[in-house]
Amino acid sequence: MTTKHLTFQEIVSLNREYTFFSWSVQSQANPIPMVKAEGIFFWDADGKRYLDFSSQLMNMNIGHQHPKVVKAIQEQAAKLCFVHPGNATDVRGRLGKKLSEVTPGHLKKTFFTLGGAEANENAVKIARAYTGRFKLMARYRSYHGATHGAIALTGDYRRLPVEPAMPGVVHFLDPYCYRCPFGWTKEACHRECIKHVEEVIGYEGPDKIVAIIMEGVTGSNGLLVPPEDYWPRIREICDKYSILLIADEVMSGWGRTGKWFGVDNWNTVPDMITTAKGITSGYVPLGACIVSDKIADYFEDKMLWAGLTYNGHPLACAAALATIEVYEEDKLIENAVKVGKYLGQRLEEIKAKHPSVGDARYIGLFSALEIVKNRATKEPIDPLTDVQKVLRANGLFTFNFHNILFVVPPLCITEAQLDEGLAIIEKALAETTDKMIE
Repeated sequence: MTTKHLTFQEIVSLNREYTFFSWSVQSQANPIPMVKAEGIFFWDADGKRYLDFSSQLMNMNIGHQHPKVVKAIQEQAAKLCFVHPGNATDVRGRLGKKLSEVTPGHLKKTFFTLGGAEANENAVKIARAYTGRFKLMARYRSYHGATHGAIALTGDYRRLPVEPAMPGVVHFLDPYCYRCPFGWTKEACHRECIKHVEEVIGYEGPDKIVAIIMEGVTGSNGLLVPPEDYWPRIREICDKYSILLIADEVMSGWGRTGKWFGVDNWNTVPDMITTAKGITSGYVPLGACIVSDKIADYFEDKMLWAGLTYNGHPLACAAALATIEVYEEDKLIENAVKVGKYLGQRLEEIKAKHPSVGDARYIGLFSALEIVKNRATKEPIDPLTDVQKVLRANGLFTFNFHNILFVVPPLCITEAQLDEGLAIIEKALAETTDKMIE
């Protein structure tokens, strides 16, 4: 039996007619029909090659189709595809042990999920059970997932259309240094973004608050790299009031920032890490909620009211083990540091050269350009529709959030490949937004 190869338009038409696309007005969805991928590249059904400058959705950290991970999935599939979540497997146990080794400090035990939203949902359940408290604090410029509880934690615009969501969440303002909500500049900063957190705690009742949850580095809401003392001081505040600190490392984890996890850049040990994406680089869906030894010990003689059919899925665990080996053997985290330093220099050059670039933010291979009409007023150019048209026409795929253009390639990228992609970005800026400057 032979399978007919569908054309570019046939693939798009089938997907458009019979499936939904995320966060889209369906009639306006304009997907690329992908048929092949390797390393930092993928190809559409017409054979056109694209540089993947957002690692698909900031998750393809090791690059596309790494043979070691593909082989691990194949071998596990041939051996054992699925087990009851109450049963044990070698890959589940070995992965749990490995996670306890690469996570910071006293983090030890993992509850497996299928993605980041489920990891955050179960972090809330575990934290509420452990503390006996109810309220949670999260930032406004945050994304923690789209399920009922995770979307309540999420501070951004995607929460509003689906409210009411899970009760008990209080939001606070972010360390957005380029657009400081407290009116300071980087040079005159008083860290009001930190004092503000403690003030909100006071209003909400310190003895009512379960946890503060934050992304290690805010991802899809604009790639906000916090000040050096931000995470350590939030840790101090949490300790002062016996509040748990949860680091959402779904996007900023797994070498993306030049460390295993974003919080490692500031030597901060949270009480929980939630993660997904780069744990398998998306090869198989997997999420994880990793908790401290103290929290783990609490459930030794108490019920853990959490369960999922696919908890500890063997294909996903095998993929994760192989993926972590790739990070180590291919020295991808070291490459994120080395190439990330070069990326930072290049982005600063682009900012100096192109008047529509108001800000460049970067840490490791996690970076973005903020596009504006006027550097003095910081008025955004939004949407970046014309920019995206030029990028796609010239074979570059990346993500943008309003006026913020992301540069988040796979960690295996070289400096030469980076330059190839950045040249396309510069071409797009020169042909579009640079001509809109006021």
